Amino acid sequence: MALSNAINDMKSIDGEDFRRIGSAPILLRILLVFLICAACIGAITWFMTIPKLDQFDVVQAKEMELRQKFDREQSKAANRSAYIEQLEEMKKTFNVMLRQLPNKTDIESLLVDLSQTSVASGLEVKFFKPENEIPKEFYAEYPIKISVTGQYHQFGQFISGLAALPRIVTLNNIDITEIRTNANNENSTTAASSLKMDLVATTYRYLEEE
Repeated sequence: MALSNAINDMKSIDGEDFRRIGSAPILLRILLVFLICAACIGAITWFMTIPKLDQFDVVQAKEMELRQKFDREQSKAANRSAYIEQLEEMKKTFNVMLRQLPNKTDIESLLVDLSQTSVASGLEVKFFKPENEIPKEFYAEYPIKISVTGQYHQFGQFISGLAALPRIVTLNNIDITEIRTNANNENSTTAASSLKMDLVATTYRYLEEE
């Protein structure tokens, strides 16, 4: 019965009831209050809550980034003394290596050392040709093509002699081949053999600042 009365009250609503809201039927007043509250809640959510949630997501992502950065910096700070010692050791090693790079004035003496090392090993120098310099970042490569003949153990002495030089010399493109020579006697032919080694010895020059 109450429900039918409320429906009848809704049917009897006219424009005058909105002007006299205080005396409007109770169902209409409840509906108006509900709609006003829903509109307020929707407006607050749309204009205030949603932007704040977006800002919260941005701030949260920024917080995670800062936490990761803090962890990295904290790890560096904890190992700072070890990093300093390692850096000083690297500087010393780098300076030692730089001192092993010849400058422009003693490249010629290094070439003499290479030639003398091959002769001292008992090898016969067939070919010795310095190539053009190849500039790099702070140094230049100075390749030298060398061809020598001799025995296998003499090659080992030659390489050991190069390793004992105070300058850095690297060996590349090493190719060892056998050379056979025939010596004719009156009744027989005897065969003697030797080895030929072709290689590229590369030394390095420090490029001083102009």
